[in-house]
Amino acid sequence: RWLCCWPFRFRVIRGEFTMASLQLAAKARQLVGINKAARLYRSICKEIPNVMTIYDIDIPFDEAKKAIRGHIALNEYLVDERVIDMVVEKGYMELEEALLQHKQRPHMLTFLNTGWNGIGANVANRKKLGLDASIDDQFNRA
Repeated sequence: RWLCCWPFRFRVIRGEFTMASLQLAAKARQLVGINKAARLYRSICKEIPNVMTIYDIDIPFDEAKKAIRGHIALNEYLVDERVIDMVVEKGYMELEEALLQHKQRPHMLTFLNTGWNGIGANVANRKKLGLDASIDDQFNRA
């Protein structure tokens, strides 16, 4: 039996409520196709407007799409089919968590920011501290 309470669907099992999930990762395991990463990218792009509305993120669609493309490009060197399947499944899990609001707005903003700049771009631009750094240098670190 299902009980609907927008935006969540609850399933009643033996008198207890359990949260229903989208099961996107399980569906990803059943995909048979040549390019699973491209299918993941397309399904994420379809959900970008919903995620932007849910988290009240005010950036253009093209920039969000560019950030997602940046995250997918970070894994383009992968060759082993099992590793590719695992990364695609993890991508579907991340999408499902975002759609079910298991993330917070700062998490989504950080995710989009690292997609634009690449992982570690923020770390590379930070001021390096030496062993003789004073307290003021530590607090003024950009």
